[in-house]
Amino acid sequence: MNARLQEIADELASVPRDLQVELLLEHARQFPPLPDRYQAARDAGLGRVHECQAEVYFFPEVTEAEGARVVRLHADIPGHAPTQRALVGILIDAYDGATPGEVAAIPDDLLRQLGVSQLLGPQRQRGFAGVLARLKHGVAEAAGS
Repeated sequence: MNARLQEIADELASVPRDLQVELLLEHARQFPPLPDRYQAARDAGLGRVHECQAEVYFFPEVTEAEGARVVRLHADIPGHAPTQRALVGILIDAYDGATPGEVAAIPDDLLRQLGVSQLLGPQRQRGFAGVLARLKHGVAEAAGS
């Protein structure tokens, strides 16, 4: 877990359950738009995370910046799927600009470590596990490892 993700986990842990939901919804509201260069790929169904019931599209990139490899995360999720928007928004907030190694080290039990697993049903937890697996695989593939 990187420092930003730890900040988010600490913030979630510091409030009662009903406010955790509100904090998650705040991440959903701040979800960044998909860059125009990925619109056609999304429309063609590329990048879709099939484990999710909601339409989740993920387009991780690895670029070079100042001599270092940097992960850029782009995703699209309809507004009627606030839970997935919130969780993927947290990933983008914490890991856009990270190294491929930091992404590979994201704990598989992230929902538990964030303290939100009790807020989600089994189907949403499985869907998010698919998102996390796709993120790690996509970044590893883009990094050439």
